Amino acid sequence: MLYLVSPSTPILRDLIRAGRFGAITTPATGYRVGGLPAWAADNACFGTGYPGDDRFVAWLERMTPHAGQCLFAVAPDVVGDAAATLERSRPFLPVIRAMGYPAAFVFQNGQEHLPIPWDEFDVGFIGGDTTWKLGIAAAQLTREALDRGKRMHAGRVNGGPRFAYLRGLGVHTADGKCVNVAPDKNVGRVARWYARPVQGVLL
Repeated sequence: MLYLVSPSTPILRDLIRAGRFGAITTPATGYRVGGLPAWAADNACFGTGYPGDDRFVAWLERMTPHAGQCLFAVAPDVVGDAAATLERSRPFLPVIRAMGYPAAFVFQNGQEHLPIPWDEFDVGFIGGDTTWKLGIAAAQLTREALDRGKRMHAGRVNGGPRFAYLRGLGVHTADGKCVNVAPDKNVGRVARWYARPVQGVLL
């Protein structure tokens, strides 16, 4: 599992270039990704950084010279609300793909009770609140996505046990804020996460 961090310091950018991490950026942070081998475009809907639909699409258009290195671009979502996310995201998925990005769709609370537009996205993103994210529904959706050949990402991964659980589930990438809060200290912390034993998740 590749851990994604904001390319906010020279040290982190060097580690991303070396393949130790991947990069993640948003319209709000605006970090440069040129020369980085792997990055993801998040939408900043978690928080207050989402710039609005037109500006989000314009930002993705400006970033298209680097689309070939992009792991995914996340369609706008509604945190904790699967029905609202489904309605909000679906118009953006073909737009994201048309610009040359793998399109990511966020699974939110209640997604297990709703249809999933499997053919319209490339990467599943485990969102939702903590209870749902670590619960059986999100795990089952992840397994189905993997069986369908989708890649999977998880957000808000800031500790070793959660990291190990998601690795065991088969998730490909994850992100969190812990490294960017204290890069010099927490780069080593994430390295220790990789040393934790990983056990398969029984469903």
